[in-house]
Formats: sequence, structure tokens, C-alpha cells
Amino acid sequence: MATPTRSQPASNAVASQQPVDLINQAAYTYSDPNSNNNYRSSSSQLNVTPGPLVDPLGRILGCGGSLLPDYTGFSVGIYEPNPNDPTGTELGQLVSLTLTELPDVPNNNIPGGLRPNITNSNPYFISNSSPGVYNFLLDPNRGQTDPGRVYILVVNPPPNSIYRQRRIRIEIINSTGTINNNVVRYIATSLDGQPISLTGDTRLESTVVLVPNAEVVGLDLLAFEFTTNMCQPSQVQIIKTGDRAAAEPGDTVIYRLTVRNLAEVALNNVVITDNLPFGFNFIPKSVRGEIDGQPVTFTAVSNGNTITLRTDATLPAGKVINIAYAAQLTPDAVRGSGRNSAIVNAQRADNGFSTKDGPATHLLKIRPGIVADCGTIIGRVFEDKNFDGEQQPGEPGIPNAVIFLQDGNRITTDPKGLFSLANALPGSHTGVLDLSSVPGYKLAPNNKFKERNSQSRLVRLQPGGLVRMNFAVTPISEEVVKP
Repeated sequence: MATPTRSQPASNAVASQQPVDLINQAAYTYSDPNSNNNYRSSSSQLNVTPGPLVDPLGRILGCGGSLLPDYTGFSVGIYEPNPNDPTGTELGQLVSLTLTELPDVPNNNIPGGLRPNITNSNPYFISNSSPGVYNFLLDPNRGQTDPGRVYILVVNPPPNSIYRQRRIRIEIINSTGTINNNVVRYIATSLDGQPISLTGDTRLESTVVLVPNAEVVGLDLLAFEFTTNMCQPSQVQIIKTGDRAAAEPGDTVIYRLTVRNLAEVALNNVVITDNLPFGFNFIPKSVRGEIDGQPVTFTAVSNGNTITLRTDATLPAGKVINIAYAAQLTPDAVRGSGRNSAIVNAQRADNGFSTKDGPATHLLKIRPGIVADCGTIIGRVFEDKNFDGEQQPGEPGIPNAVIFLQDGNRITTDPKGLFSLANALPGSHTGVLDLSSVPGYKLAPNNKFKERNSQSRLVRLQPGGLVRMNFAVTPISEEVVKP
């Protein structure tokens, strides 16, 4: 079998040869045995102009699709999935690859290899002589190209690198075997969410032709024709601060957001999503933004406590957007946590890849205040004729009835049996009906709520809230009729 020639050095991704027009035409003759006549003809002419050849080697490039400045310490390995991991995403053992050599020494039972990984090492350490390029040879005689085989491709950056390890799951879904050229279809899926193509895809289905090479004695070049982009894990940063550490209902707090571009390129479509604490009212007209002292316009959309801030401005590499806005505390803020969080999303200007950071949080201590969080207690003392604990038409109120609260306060009902207490502090309150203030009456039994068969009532008052404290009585001479 003839040895295929490579169109260019292994470090290049696309062959540089020019397309050549191919012309194919077949001539044929045959004899008719009945008439002894001979016939001669030819087929129509077929013209083919092939596209440029693509070097079937894997590539490791930067996030924008360009070569990294230095590949020292980068390695690529193929692993079996961990059989004890049901998700199929954890690493097992390194795949055992058949040893190769280059140049090939005849009759030593070691097949010849291919550049750049001439010994078929696993893992393979990338060098700057073939920047960003790697390859592996799989042995079909060991079933390594059979459909259903799953591998995990791992790219390890050097220690103290700005990049993190990448994992890509590769599943072989179809193979024609060793008949003619071996055609293999595989699916490559990113396990870390980062792209594996220059268009930002995280899942690719590819078809490769594994051409058997006479020098490699049955081994096939596994063509992982996708780009492993190495993107910085932190390309944008968000920090959130406030103008104070504590506030109370009625105060206005100023929040500041700082978004820093840590990538090597500009960022577009900057969007900040900020979740305000319970009881905070966003003030839309207060939003201000700037880059290097120049104003930047933000549009603000409020959906409940979620605030979305969006700008069409481009954030240059290394620069910062500063945003400030105001929110006012309501009495309900006392019931909230005072903690809010913000996240930022943006897109790289070179390839449109998405990046984000957050949540960045800020905790504001909420003080109760003096009056803003106070509530009101209302109630009534009435004659309950049907013993349900509620006043219906025909059930008169009892005037001049006295209720004592837990702090010693004394409340007297009006001519209709009603009473109220304004500016009550939030929390638990207890009221007790003084039966001596309603001569001729006793506590009415409650057939629906047993806890109301008591002379006292316990209520929970929320900040700025309203609670009811009712007392039902019945004439002492009246017999209790049980239903």
C-alpha cells in the first residue's frame, strides 16, 4: 500500500495547495454474440474541482482563535470514562495506545508514527515547534475505533496558568471498519461549557476518514477536527458596594457596581442583573454610568425586586464601567435580609463568546427605626350569639370594655365596642379582656377555634402592619346551646 503524502507541515491547520480540476471519462466496448457486431462508446465527461484539504489534527488555540504565545507545559491526554461514574464525565484510566516510532525501523514490530506525536504518547506534551497541534493513533485491531467507544479528551495547562483544565467527551457513533478507507463519525461534547469551535459551539458531530498507512501497520490517524479553545476562566469581574452599612425604613441607599474587563479583547452587550432585598424600592431615574470619566447610558428594567441594567457601550480591555443607582427602604425592609446580589453577562468582541461573573453581594443591616415600622392593633368586644367568634349583624358591641396589653397599657372600647392602638411596635402582643369591666357578661365559648376559649389573645404584628384582636362575650344568664 502506498504511503499517503501530507500536503503541509503538521503544525498548520489547512493545506495551502491550490484546488486542481479533475476530469474523468470512461470508454467501453462489447460484442453481441448473436450478431457478432462490436460496439464502442464512452461515458460523459465528469469535471470535479475539489475543495482545499484540511489537516486532520487537533488544535489548541486561544479564546479568540489565535495561537497562544507559549505552549510550554501544555499536555493533551485521552482517558477512558470512569466506569463507576453514572454521568460518564469523570476520568478513568489513560487509554493504552500502541507505541510507534519515526522514522520507522523495518522488521522490529514497532509501527511507524506520524508527526507531531511520533511515539503515540498518551499524554502528549505540546511543543512550540508544532504550536497547538496534537494527534493520536488508535488501533482498530484493539477495537479502539469501534462504534460505542467513549473517550474523554483532557487538555492540561501548565501550573500557575491563567487557564483551567478542559474536558471534552468523544463518542464514536459509527464506523465502516477496515474496508477501503475507514470512515468514522463521532460526537464531541464540551464537559465544561466552554466552546470547542471558533463559532462558540459546545457540541459537534464530525465525520473523519481514517486513511490506513503502510508505515503504521493497521493503525489509523484519529482526526479530532475541532478546536479546543483555551479561554480565561475570569474574563469579567463585578464588585458591588453600598454607601452605608446600616439603614432604616425611609432611608435611601446608594449602590455602586464596578465591572472590570479582564479579557484581552473588548466586551460588548454588558448586562447586569441585580436582585434587591425585600422591601427595597428601586429608583429608575437614579441610574448613572461612566467609563474613564465619560458618561455611559444604561437602560433599567424593573421586574419586582429584579433590576436589569443594560448598555450598548463597548468595554475596552482592562477598562472599568462604574454604575450607581439608588433604592429606598420601605417598612417591609425590616422583614427582609438586607442582602442583595448582582451578576454580569457580556460577550467578547472578537468571537461573540459569552462570559459572566457573580454573584457579587452586599449586606445592609436594617434597623427598625422609630415610627416608620410601627403598626396598628384593632379589635372589638361584642356579644356572640352563635358562638363562632365573629361579629355578625344583630350582635351588638359592648362599650367601655377594658383590655390590658402585656406592657400595662389599658384600652377602652367605644360605644360600638371597637378599640384601636396606633404606632405599636412590631412583634408579638398579648391582650387580656378585663371581665370586671363588662358586668353581666362572661367569655363566650367558641365552637370553631378552641384557642379562642381564653380570656387572652396573642397576635403577631408585622412592621407597618395591621392585626385584629377580638373578644366575644355572652350574657351570664343565657344558656349555652351546643350544636
